[in-house]
Amino acid sequence: MLGKSAVPRYLQLASLFRQHIVSGEWEIDSQIPTVEKLASEYGVAGMTIRQALGQLEQDGLIERFRAKGTFVRKRPSQDLWCDVQTDWNGLLMARENAIITILSDRRGATLDQDQFDVGTVAPSYRHLQRRHVRDDEPFLLADVYVDERISDLIPEEHYTTTTAMRLVSDLPGVKVADAYQVLTIDSADMETASQLEIPLSHPVAKVQRQALDDKGTLILVANGIYRGDKVRFGMKLLS
Repeated sequence: MLGKSAVPRYLQLASLFRQHIVSGEWEIDSQIPTVEKLASEYGVAGMTIRQALGQLEQDGLIERFRAKGTFVRKRPSQDLWCDVQTDWNGLLMARENAIITILSDRRGATLDQDQFDVGTVAPSYRHLQRRHVRDDEPFLLADVYVDERISDLIPEEHYTTTTAMRLVSDLPGVKVADAYQVLTIDSADMETASQLEIPLSHPVAKVQRQALDDKGTLILVANGIYRGDKVRFGMKLLS
């Protein structure tokens, strides 16, 4: 069954098919069901199935042969190469070779005060949705909220080159007096799966980062979603 979503059906199916490979339901070197059988099973047109399989073929996961069928060639790579730091200096460091793309950017966004245990929300925020990619693989989807009263102090190029915390760390006249990071483990919904190119319900790490100024205002809130097969968290217990 495919849920109602703004994500195209072929991308929903591509996520499901990736999960079949990851779980071993579709084994390496095995032949997968025909387009006709998959179209009947999922109640979609054959063209939709072909588009979904095209996504897997681009990733090198399957190989299609005329008159012979489609075969699984490998599982999605799950090497861990995104180290997420837990100390202040580490949070200011961008991931090596990462490319940040702004997916959306709007002003006048607001946050609900009831969602925060500490700090006071600003009257309005500049809200950016950013995707971080390394070696052509997306690993982080982030919603970044910057207090609109200071957002214009940030050089525009920094929004596509620096970490969320660094956006507000060195601004003239702005002092970061406190900062928090909260980690939770979850699974990818359809939109997240599509943006991070992972299977539906794949493990993800959700990280919220907050920066407060010396007046207790939440000048930055960053909600990040890391794909679980590319990230690891290291915590230094002794100094």
